[in-house]
Amino acid sequence: MISTKGRYALRVLIDLAEQGTDAPVPLKDIAKRQGISGQYLQHIAKLLVDQGLIVGTSGKGGGYLMARPPQECTVADVLAAAEGTLAPVACLACETVDCDRSDTCKTLPMWQKFDLLTKDYFSSVTIADLANGTNGANDASNLTS
Repeated sequence: MISTKGRYALRVLIDLAEQGTDAPVPLKDIAKRQGISGQYLQHIAKLLVDQGLIVGTSGKGGGYLMARPPQECTVADVLAAAEGTLAPVACLACETVDCDRSDTCKTLPMWQKFDLLTKDYFSSVTIADLANGTNGANDASNLTS
């Protein structure tokens, strides 16, 4: 499940992409437009800066900018930065040691396929796609066929 932190991180990046400016965007402006607590957004912004997705400037005229163009930043990048892992079960998380039951687990192949589908989909959708109101390469119309 994607937490509030992951959803808000996406909203910050989408907001920055929608501004379409080379000037830093104050966090208070993002907080106001998104209806999110400024204090909570400070935590998320720090996380996004630490992960290299946004850059911050301080002082008069300070704020945040995307570290790379929105069409080069995927949903997978943002969610991995905010959530750590999107693995649906603990045994698929990168930092987890191999499970003692992996050789006999009847559900492991299902979880592996689900994990791959999720990663592939989130990797195909960019922040530019979301800012433009599309789902990227895997448009919703393609999911129903």
